[in-house]
Amino acid sequence: MKTVIIAGASGLVGSHLLRLLLDEKEIDEVIALVRKTLPITHTKLKQKVVSFTETGSFEGYLKGSAVFCCLGSTRKKTPDLNDYRKVDYTYPLLLAKIASENNVEQFHLVSALGADPGSVNFYSKLKGETERDIKLLIFKSLHIYKPSLLTGNRIEKRPMERFAVMVMNIINPMLRGSLKKYQSIEAEVVARAMVKQYLKDLDGTFCYPSDKIKELV
Repeated sequence: MKTVIIAGASGLVGSHLLRLLLDEKEIDEVIALVRKTLPITHTKLKQKVVSFTETGSFEGYLKGSAVFCCLGSTRKKTPDLNDYRKVDYTYPLLLAKIASENNVEQFHLVSALGADPGSVNFYSKLKGETERDIKLLIFKSLHIYKPSLLTGNRIEKRPMERFAVMVMNIINPMLRGSLKKYQSIEAEVVARAMVKQYLKDLDGTFCYPSDKIKELV
């Protein structure tokens, strides 16, 4: 039986990814680690309500062929920087550590374009630190997806993000060559790339900037 685990299934990328994983015939079981039950049912789906601050509530579920981590927050939802760090750094790293200890072969992480532990930007620095520290762990394959501005239908309203998407729709055609990676990208495209790379069962560490993610689909 092929079992995969997903954290962050209620988010923009995670919601698409959950649907694709459930539709994939080579996957027998999908365990979704959630803070509250999602309004979805499926014969393959097992929802586990957990608290990422309590390791004991989820460590027993991190056993399978792959873990997909789509956790993330925003400054609006998590204004306290310490709490923000927990969601974007502490929890993904904790999931990865336990998955590695449990001999999970694949770990897939949604990061961000521009992630750099040496960045002066808090968001980019945090994402970079997460990538750096997860790379130190042992997996048969580690896949890091670094999308630029994500597009898609969100539940919560983000006026500034909607404005940014409108601007990017105008700018995208102008971003060519080495600048192509800065084009906006649909969340569903990221999710499809994640499933495709999982099915390839590769060995090694792989990082995909936005333009390369599009080429995978």
